[in-house]
Amino acid sequence: MSGRSHRFVRIVLAAFLLCALYALATGVALAHGIAEGDKGYIQEITGVHFMSFLYLGAKHMFTGYDHILFLFGVIFFLYKAKDIGLYVSLFAVGHSTTMLAGVYFGTSIDGYLIDAIIGLSVVYKALDNVGAFQRWFGFQPNTKVATLIFGLFHGFGLATKVQEYEISRDGLIPNLLAFNIGVEVGQLLALASILIVMTYWRRTSSFFRHAYTANVAMMTAGFMLIGYQLTGYFAN
Repeated sequence: MSGRSHRFVRIVLAAFLLCALYALATGVALAHGIAEGDKGYIQEITGVHFMSFLYLGAKHMFTGYDHILFLFGVIFFLYKAKDIGLYVSLFAVGHSTTMLAGVYFGTSIDGYLIDAIIGLSVVYKALDNVGAFQRWFGFQPNTKVATLIFGLFHGFGLATKVQEYEISRDGLIPNLLAFNIGVEVGQLLALASILIVMTYWRRTSSFFRHAYTANVAMMTAGFMLIGYQLTGYFAN
């Protein structure tokens, strides 16, 4: 790969992490937030609107920086397609289960607390990627179990937010299924974008030199999210 390609990959990765940090620092993009226009639309409609909820789900996932940061960490050192598929599937199962069940049964967790836990998931994955648990505690957490568990928390975060918009019970199940399918479509689009950049970056000699820095930046974003949400929780 040419030097120009090396620089391009580094710029894209840096831009991705900086955008996440900026969103957290300014509070512009709240975790699991849904645009005001979408909020009004959800509150007003009744009946089955499959394509609309499919679009809303895909939009949420593709623009959800907390989801994307966690997925970025999950696949950071995964090279085989079957491994990537396994971990992403575990995350999807957890995310889908609590999102669907949470909205249907009206189960929710305080939005600030659940988003702080989601920030913790980003911190956990960054620490795992740099081998911190082995060095500090002498053991390695089960990464598959952790991915599934944090997927459950990510789903609760979305369920909590959706319930705030009082989605109609008329057509609820088909609309929730459509929303969830959209979430998975958005996840695949985000994942494909990440993998394209990661594939090029891994072919360069700079990958292992800058892997630690990239994970520290991701960890910083996670801590910022935790601090932001806990501040909101105690201030309310």
